[in-house]
Amino acid sequence: MNIGIIGLGDMGRLYAKAFAKAGYTVSGCDLPENRERLENELNPLGIKIVQSPHEISRTNDLIVYSVEADKLEQVVADCGPLTKYGAIVAGQTSVKHPEIAIFEKHLPADAQIITFHAMHGPGFEPEGQTLILIPHRATADAYQRMYDLFTAVGSDIVEIKDYHEHDKIVADTQAVTHVGFESMGTAWKAAGFFPWENASYLGGIDNVKILTTLRIFSYKAHVYAGLAILNPYARQQVKRYAESESDLFKLMIKEEAKTFRERLYRARDFVFHESRKPIMLNDVVMKEFSLSQNADHQKPNSHLSILSMVDAWYHLGVNPYDNLICQTPPFRLRLGIAEYLFKNEELLEESIETALYDKTIRGDDLEFHSAVREWSAIIGYGDMQGYKKHFNDVQAFFADRLDEGKAQSAELIRRLMME
Repeated sequence: MNIGIIGLGDMGRLYAKAFAKAGYTVSGCDLPENRERLENELNPLGIKIVQSPHEISRTNDLIVYSVEADKLEQVVADCGPLTKYGAIVAGQTSVKHPEIAIFEKHLPADAQIITFHAMHGPGFEPEGQTLILIPHRATADAYQRMYDLFTAVGSDIVEIKDYHEHDKIVADTQAVTHVGFESMGTAWKAAGFFPWENASYLGGIDNVKILTTLRIFSYKAHVYAGLAILNPYARQQVKRYAESESDLFKLMIKEEAKTFRERLYRARDFVFHESRKPIMLNDVVMKEFSLSQNADHQKPNSHLSILSMVDAWYHLGVNPYDNLICQTPPFRLRLGIAEYLFKNEELLEESIETALYDKTIRGDDLEFHSAVREWSAIIGYGDMQGYKKHFNDVQAFFADRLDEGKAQSAELIRRLMME
């Protein structure tokens, strides 16, 4: 099976290399100004760089579109009609509703549509990483060839039969997860401090929050914008997260302790009942990964971001453990720290008491409340450019620590996944 990749950005190059390493014949193309650089990088690996995406479409048995979500239709409209007879066509976008609609509109009727979603960023090799395989319009033989391809690459394949189911799960594991961490970063920027310099953010849970936030902001805005805005289920779930956060924040400032506590324990009993297989993050490992020079001077934290996520899962009727089939490292870490907080009653009570009565962190929680509202509004309006600008502004605030945060978060993920 000859494989052609249209779009050799971070993920396109990553999979081109993986396919070539597995013994497949691989060619690819990108913008003309990138050709020389790509030839220098990929030709030694046996990957041929061609001038036109039309050549990729005409000559390959599998054509993978690895372009930005908001440019996909333009590219498929140009290349899709030239697709080789009976070829398999796949996309690497993380939201499949618009991708499938574009493929159905512009591909020949004989094209086999079997798409996939790599549940990791370009910082991880495909081997051992979760990959979702989704047939849409395909023969059994074509599907088996795709399954064999990713088996050869070493992917941990999860089969999902329908792209609707995929997008529902991804709305939780990616879009809402990212909004939670993006809101933390936005709040810290608005407050004008780095969290590792603040005594309220020095615990093991907060180390995970900080490093995951830095990890997210170390990547490109368009990836997260597409996940949130193009997924029809994401807007509903982000809206629910914002409603949960707002409801809890209002109970906090009114100090309605009984209602606040009962609501959180109800959510805890729904999400974390005993039949769920726990993740069990290691407290010792979490505490090792601090960017602070004063990690011994810790203050209690309300953990409003985590309280809000668990409350949102309850109100959505979502079992996040079921969604681990589409897990990403940030989602697994987020569910892990939520589990760690809610299954430790002493820590949960400390968080509740801090949320209700500790005025020294109330200002930070107000900034977080405002940030969640901002992100929810941007996503609700479908404002792709506004999302990118908001993201890039926060990214610039943390610019000096992003590389370190990305490296530490990768090691944290590796250590915690080994436990």
